[in-house]
Amino acid sequence: MFKEHDTVVLRRAIPEHGLEAGDIGAIVHTYASGKGIEVEFVTGEGRTVGVVTLKEDDVRLMRGEEILHVRGLKAA
Repeated sequence: MFKEHDTVVLRRAIPEHGLEAGDIGAIVHTYASGKGIEVEFVTGEGRTVGVVTLKEDDVRLMRGEEILHVRGLKAA
């Protein structure tokens, strides 16, 4: 379903990485087994916040009619 470079929206908070539901990330790797994806989350300046291994159910594709929202980054 997902492929590398897809823009995705996080469905749940991951507090240990300072991530909240609704954060936007990019898929940087998909596992051939279909059992996981690597998603990179970055700040507006392009600094990597984290690269997290997730299940496909943890994210959804970003839709073209959605608007982005900005929030401050909290320390993990």
